[in-house]
Amino acid sequence: MATRDEIADAIAGMTLFADLARPQLLGVASRFEEAFFPKDARVLRQDLTGSGFYVILDGEADVIADGMKRATLARGDFFGEVSVLLGEPPIADVVATRPLRCIVLGGPAVEGFLVDHPRVMYRMLQAQARRLRGANQRFAAE
Repeated sequence: MATRDEIADAIAGMTLFADLARPQLLGVASRFEEAFFPKDARVLRQDLTGSGFYVILDGEADVIADGMKRATLARGDFFGEVSVLLGEPPIADVVATRPLRCIVLGGPAVEGFLVDHPRVMYRMLQAQARRLRGANQRFAAE
């Protein structure tokens, strides 16, 4: 398990946390838990309970919806937030394709975290807008 300082160092260069000063990064590191998943582990399961907001520190994972690979996630990417925010099950599986190391914040704590860190919320919203735009472009191309 990494120390709070090591986690703060690991997230310091990530776009999601780019607007945070060192004391805020240390605060993030103390609120999140570290989680490890072996290759082929299902971190989230489609149509089952979503339990948290995950940020990838190391490794890769595929997003698989209805048996089709939709995306590959890597360092700095995040997932699980939509299920937490909507209180609904995930619409895709997230499967580790390499050993995966994440930080995770349990669902009930996500709202308070985002309210306390509006710049992180803004960065998350930007990422969601990019995902939506990409999905719309794929849909329009079909």
